[in-house]
Amino acid sequence: MTYTPSQEYLERYARLLVDYALGESGEGIATGDVVRVSGAESAKPLYVEVCKAVWRAGGHVLHDYTPPDEPGMNVSKEFLELASDEQLDFFAEQYWKGTIDQSDHMVALLSDDDPHALRDIDPARIMRRRQAFMPVIGWQQAKESAGRFTWTAGLYGTEAMAAEADLSIEEYWEQIIAACYLDDPDLLDRWREVSAQIGAHCAALNSLPTDRLHVEGQDADLWLTLGEQRKWIGGGGRNIPSFEVFTSPDWRGTEGWIRFTEPLYVFGSLIEGIELEFRDGRVTASRASQNESLLKEMIAAEGADRVGEFSLTDARLSRITRFMANTLFDENVGGRYGNTHLALGLGLRQTYDGDAAAVSEEEWERLGFNASSVHTDIVSTTDRTVTAVLKDGSEQVIYAGGHFQHG
Repeated sequence: MTYTPSQEYLERYARLLVDYALGESGEGIATGDVVRVSGAESAKPLYVEVCKAVWRAGGHVLHDYTPPDEPGMNVSKEFLELASDEQLDFFAEQYWKGTIDQSDHMVALLSDDDPHALRDIDPARIMRRRQAFMPVIGWQQAKESAGRFTWTAGLYGTEAMAAEADLSIEEYWEQIIAACYLDDPDLLDRWREVSAQIGAHCAALNSLPTDRLHVEGQDADLWLTLGEQRKWIGGGGRNIPSFEVFTSPDWRGTEGWIRFTEPLYVFGSLIEGIELEFRDGRVTASRASQNESLLKEMIAAEGADRVGEFSLTDARLSRITRFMANTLFDENVGGRYGNTHLALGLGLRQTYDGDAAAVSEEEWERLGFNASSVHTDIVSTTDRTVTAVLKDGSEQVIYAGGHFQHG
């Protein structure tokens, strides 16, 4: 019998995604807002509750409901196996432009009935298909930068996902419930408190005139250049849960090497033991103890050999204690040392400290915000020290032992 969380938890989860995570400052949606709800049939119990939450708030739903990619009936795999180059490159411009124009918000429900569904597909075909959808990324970023679009993502656990994490489905959902504070009767107030704590960390980091960052540990000696008009952001509902504090560095200033402890799920396969070397902002060497060829194929995609994000999570904030075999949770894991992670690929324009809507594509490029059709987060949970080198040459440790160091 398929496991389904209690109705109480489903309703709280939906309220969290719609009434807190969307909109600005934890305010939720407004009457008349249009919300695109995206999810597979495997997330149906939560999908229905999210739609109901939108309707209760006076909003309208645009449905993006898809069949699950389950063994023996896998639409994504069948397409990628059968498609010609012309079909891989096909992009329904009018449909997607209309969808972005019509939407005020989006809720993406992440679920998976077969984490290895695309394991046998040539990664180059997957990347080619993703590249065709680059216009959607641009349109959505532009609308978000103009303050006319918000989004969030939430996880709906399945038996297959739990098995990948070596957990029972009940244990898997225990992590989701705890991480999202679904067991707290004052759910939205609790998240506003968490967001305020994250905001305080962001404010402290943004008060520093930082030039470069130095990431040090037994498995890292990496330099990052913060870049012009950058800010640290976090909280506020973009991803539920989200305990990270992050920025998008100027990709051109990345130098050094770094290893990662957590496995990476990408294109239906598992990559473990990842190590990257950077020179002049690009990955110049990459290694993995498992699926190294896939790692190299991923990095070969346009813009995927550059850093798009650098993130820190304080161990005191996160209630996630187990590996979940899903990036949304694994990039927010707490544990003894919190986590540090990099994303290869797309830079996050919301970390621009200014009016992002007024920035041209040429200016984004000049500022060193990376452009790519992918954004791949790779996580480490080891003890690291992060030092900010300030513009006057002085140094200040901002993160050590899994904690922010500004008080």
